[in-house]
Amino acid sequence: DVVVLSSMFDDAVIPIETLFRSLVEMPAIERVALESAYGDILDVGAGSGCHSLALKGLGKRSVAVDISPLSVQVMKERGLDARLVNFYDPSFTETFDTILMLMNGSGIIGKLENMGAFFSKMKQLLNPGGCIYMDSSDLRYLFEDEDGSFLVDLAGGYYGEIDFQMQYKQVKGEPFDWLYVDFQTLSYYAQENGFKAELVQEGEHYDYLACLKLA
Repeated sequence: DVVVLSSMFDDAVIPIETLFRSLVEMPAIERVALESAYGDILDVGAGSGCHSLALKGLGKRSVAVDISPLSVQVMKERGLDARLVNFYDPSFTETFDTILMLMNGSGIIGKLENMGAFFSKMKQLLNPGGCIYMDSSDLRYLFEDEDGSFLVDLAGGYYGEIDFQMQYKQVKGEPFDWLYVDFQTLSYYAQENGFKAELVQEGEHYDYLACLKLA
């Protein structure tokens, strides 16, 4: 299993099979996004390629990108159009009708202060009328007291900004920032940057799927 470390929470575990799940094993919000995706599709932070494989099974084509060389190697071995790309790279200029950011896809934004750069890049990558399907979670529930009050240090930054580090057996990666963003906050930043956010579906545990389109 992959162990997820954080200075803010207890260690968590991601079973390896979760990273290689099939369409029927995915949560409803991911299935909705995959079934709704159309045209030229970009799978951002594709990992093992499970979402792109599901798209292939649905008769759709996608480009899967990741910053991990070994992830890209695995995806190519699985028959996918996989590329070693950081989607923020200025040289990455292809355009797409659907951009998928799934499995808490908002995470790669890192921090709220990066929202401007994120939406600026999306304006370059998204075809007219296209949609970004992004899922995330509202971590507010982690800070609620029994009486429903919200126990968070408002001076300490946004409560969805988390630091993570991944470990597999004896191999430990570098720490990185990860952003969980509530839908209202996402909608605010979308509007500030010329996009409109639509709540497509809510999950079973404070998670949701949003569709972001140019306003």
